[in-house]
Amino acid sequence: MNHRKEWNNLLRIVVVILGSIVSLLSILLSFYIKFLGDVPARNFAAFEASFIWIMLGFIVINILFGTYIFYNKTYLDLFYFTMLSQLFQSFFMMALTYAGSWLTFPRSVLLVNLFVGGILLYFYNGVAYWLYHKISGRKRILVVGEEEKVLQAVINFDHMSNRRHEVTHVVLSNYFQNVVELAEEVDIIYLTGYIEETERLKIYDFLMKTNKKLFLSTNFANLMMVNPNIMSFEDESIIEVSSFGIPFEQAILKRSIDILVSLVMLITLSPIMLVTAILVRLDSSGPIFYRQERISKDQRPFNILKFRSMTQTAEEESGPVLSTSNDSRVTRVGRFIRSTRIDELPQLINVLKGDMSLVGPRPERPFFVNQFISENAYYSLRHHVRAGITGYAQVYGKYATDFNSKLNFDLLYIKNYSLAFDFKLLFQTLKILFDKVSARGVEETETGLLGWDDYKDRLTIVGQNKSIV
Repeated sequence: MNHRKEWNNLLRIVVVILGSIVSLLSILLSFYIKFLGDVPARNFAAFEASFIWIMLGFIVINILFGTYIFYNKTYLDLFYFTMLSQLFQSFFMMALTYAGSWLTFPRSVLLVNLFVGGILLYFYNGVAYWLYHKISGRKRILVVGEEEKVLQAVINFDHMSNRRHEVTHVVLSNYFQNVVELAEEVDIIYLTGYIEETERLKIYDFLMKTNKKLFLSTNFANLMMVNPNIMSFEDESIIEVSSFGIPFEQAILKRSIDILVSLVMLITLSPIMLVTAILVRLDSSGPIFYRQERISKDQRPFNILKFRSMTQTAEEESGPVLSTSNDSRVTRVGRFIRSTRIDELPQLINVLKGDMSLVGPRPERPFFVNQFISENAYYSLRHHVRAGITGYAQVYGKYATDFNSKLNFDLLYIKNYSLAFDFKLLFQTLKILFDKVSARGVEETETGLLGWDDYKDRLTIVGQNKSIV
């Protein structure tokens, strides 16, 4: 059996703590750059009094951003997260030194540190990222399941910019027997699609006994078992399946934060919204705001607000259609405000009114909701919570992801809800502002045309059907 070392939680904690020390060293260097080596004692005393809080702030900010979760990142992603976390660290230190009355901490040092710290931390993070891949190595994956589901999994892994996970084998029939025969050749077994229960349990039993890593797809049966409650009655141990909903106490806290944050953001971003309103008006005829009926909690309809990014008559002839990446109906200003997500800012008004939340499943139009429910009855479960401006699917998926995949993200969010999860998604939403792929409409790519012929020379395909050449 392959006993490759793993990047475990202890290593991750050590890397974050060392990162906070690098951050402190960058602040020290910024002091010496600012004062050319002759640092006044009164200014340095403010740093000495606050450095513990600065370290804690660094750790919390980078945990929220997920900077040191490396498995699905590239070096470019690492750059984005390093710069964003460094920017928030600067704001945090400004607020910290004001709240702690350490007013002799020079703001000019924070400005210098924004760049010095960014460079040092990116170098440090890059080394940690390299070590992560060196320790963990590339993971060979065996995908097991129905032909259609397996092919889609192969395509998804193949299109990841991070090449850490590579599908090397697939099994399409005689699942248990083939898993036993191929397990030694791979690092991870991924089960997807429908597998008959007795066969699946035999695979589970074998993998647990051999300590082989197992991935499961997010079908409904697996989603049901996320975040269970464990109870005992005398000698009876029971697993209670949690519902697809947010507990009442957490829902009240979530709503309170929505009101506070949306109000502050509306005030803070009002200059940007005013300029955008003027540009939309000047660019094309029609209203500044675009109102469209969407569905939120308990399938209640509401009118979502956006800055208009399309021509006024965009859907008069076409009817309700999803936008595409090269949509001719999008205006010049509209293309820019879409790519930067500025068109979404008026939805803060929807949040304030209670139509939406800051974080939650993206709201769809009634036309598409009815269509999706007719294709997947579980789609209605996402309406157990308020729709959101951003969400799990927006941060970790792509705009072009099909509705079933987005639904899996949404149901995972609801099942795994916590306030900390909301904050993490809000922080990580900032990163996708720089991601052109996630800002596009439904992708008109060739991925839907890919088939087994495109992969047969790179994969070991076991139990293949006659339809696979």
